[in-house]
Amino acid sequence: MKEKLQKEYTSVFGAGSEAEENARLFFAPGRVNLIGEHIDYNGGYVLPAALSLGTYALTVPRHDNKVRLYSVNFPDKGVIEFTLDELVYKKEDDWANYPKGVLAVFAEKGYAGETGFDAVFYGNIPNGAGLSSSASIEVVTAFLWNELNEFKADPVTLVQWCQRAENEFIGVNCGIMDQFSIGLGKKDNAILLNCETLEYKYSPLKLGGHVLVIANTNKRRGLADSKYNERRSECEQALAGLQEKHSISALCELDAETFEQDKHLIKDDTVRKRAKHAIYENERTIHAAKLLKEGDLVGFGQLMNESHISLRDDYEVTGKELDSLVEAAWDEETVIGARMTGAGFGGCTVNLVHKDNLKEVLERIGEKYEKATGIQAEFYVAESGEGAHEITD
Repeated sequence: MKEKLQKEYTSVFGAGSEAEENARLFFAPGRVNLIGEHIDYNGGYVLPAALSLGTYALTVPRHDNKVRLYSVNFPDKGVIEFTLDELVYKKEDDWANYPKGVLAVFAEKGYAGETGFDAVFYGNIPNGAGLSSSASIEVVTAFLWNELNEFKADPVTLVQWCQRAENEFIGVNCGIMDQFSIGLGKKDNAILLNCETLEYKYSPLKLGGHVLVIANTNKRRGLADSKYNERRSECEQALAGLQEKHSISALCELDAETFEQDKHLIKDDTVRKRAKHAIYENERTIHAAKLLKEGDLVGFGQLMNESHISLRDDYEVTGKELDSLVEAAWDEETVIGARMTGAGFGGCTVNLVHKDNLKEVLERIGEKYEKATGIQAEFYVAESGEGAHEITD
């Protein structure tokens, strides 16, 4: 990869012995959330894994305060240039606002670099697959900037700064799961993460004869933002009802048994269903991490299926496309778990599938999905990978 990106660097920025000697290569993965959907803002746990796909950045330090960025994925945008004293959002800078936002947060925190850099970025995360390419760009920038300047900020701080960049510089109100799992991911492991406290532990992801398959519905998620805000509001209503009896600050502080005893405190049926999803999904996620540790993939897959049913029936964030794609997967004997992943109303599913006859299995799922929706799905076999790091070999 380094050789490939050095050729790109030479063609874009010109040759030079100093550039070749001082070039450093950094990588940050994409991520997939295996289970634990729509509960991060309810004080619950998520279970994401870093992937082997991600974003590479070949970086050469400069002697002035300029930053020049080029993306192999967006060649039509050309070289985007700015200085370290003009770290402001510009619509025309397009994708480069993500790295620029990260540098701006570093400076705001008192970690301003004195000299800039040139960098060639390249991502092999499929476009629109919901594997978090924007967070991957942010995190690779944070890690390279931290290393170039020897700031010695720890990885948890770096991912918090990346989230801040997306929230405040880009203006997207994301949680911390994406950046955290990308920055602290570990190969052959998922991360059981409490997004509120940032308490986390690793769960071994030993798939044996199975693989993770990401399936893209290719349905644009037009409703996701407005429905997301609606669901958050409904969860707040549910919490207010339960707070009449319980001293809690988030729904997921209750277990399912206590919820069943006191769900009558939530007067609205729909709001009660939203709370049920959050509380039961949190318990499923904690149980899922335990099953992974025990090597019980079949049990884990069953929890993935239950998660989708809850998201369909209680949280109502799936829709025809996601349901059709998941149901087509459930029809296959070699699929032991399938569920929607992400915000919902389109986007992707994550599937646990045996390697045997994988091509034929995915073809059948694709055919059924197209027959039901008129849309062609795309499938990506995903491997777990390392979190953000410098590639030195």
